[in-house]
Amino acid sequence: MTNSIKKNKNIKSISSTDIHENIIREQMPSILNILLIDRTTSTPKKTKNIIWANENYLKFGSRAYAATSQILPELVTNQMGSVIKPRALKTKAVQKERTKTKAEVFTPTWVVKMQNDAAEKSYLTDDLETYVKRDWLEIAAGEAPYMVTRYDVETGEIVPLEARVGFVDRKLRRISAEVNDKAEWQRLVTEAYKSSYGFEWNGDSLLIARENLLYTYRDYFYQKWLEEPTYGLFENIAEIISYNLFQMDGLKYIIPLSEKREKVIDTQLSLFDEEPQERWKIKPGKRVKMMNWKINKMEFFDKEVN
Repeated sequence: MTNSIKKNKNIKSISSTDIHENIIREQMPSILNILLIDRTTSTPKKTKNIIWANENYLKFGSRAYAATSQILPELVTNQMGSVIKPRALKTKAVQKERTKTKAEVFTPTWVVKMQNDAAEKSYLTDDLETYVKRDWLEIAAGEAPYMVTRYDVETGEIVPLEARVGFVDRKLRRISAEVNDKAEWQRLVTEAYKSSYGFEWNGDSLLIARENLLYTYRDYFYQKWLEEPTYGLFENIAEIISYNLFQMDGLKYIIPLSEKREKVIDTQLSLFDEEPQERWKIKPGKRVKMMNWKINKMEFFDKEVN
């Protein structure tokens, strides 16, 4: 199949809570690759992916599933196509373990609504362009319910579009209500995604969050235009998502687990030392970068914070 045909190929709906990576790879393999990219560690010459950042998958018996290993397409497709599941579909034992080791707890939808309502109050009088371009950030995003509420994080049930309460949902719903030109709709939706950010520690949750953002775009596109977005449109949104939902230790603003312990020899001996002393020092981790779309340039996250 030629690239031009691929670009015009329509994408089928994903209406289930669990977006199987096999389906994405079958319908749009390059987009699954995009959703796995870590933009901080990648360079123009070498692409690197987000890491697992937890040990929940070591039971599959390979170093490829170690916490510091990259999530590769072949590790989450084919026979492993259902290995990553939303929290609501994980076993109670896994949910409990992740709460204990990573303090992973998901906020009920009614709380998300209440908090996003409160944040949005100051923006309700904005004109459409200003409203759409307002920067929002979900911290410790998990599966990104504050951005998009495709499903209830407690029950796993799909939420109807009119009842979704994420801040990206709100932007897209307002665009659809006020704009009837398809090109203008797409331009504003692109701006909405560029101004919506989130970060997460766990690589599996981050991949799910990125998928949720991608298929939320599809849901609103179909509702508005009664047709599926083309491959090319999906690919453009996926690229923005891969920049704006990033992997980070939110306390240190670094890639999770990127700090290294190094043994050093202290050569400055005191009168009481008979030989050089060994000690450990922590080598700083990899500082996370995020995209500043206003200048189309990656900048350190901690620079923006400070």
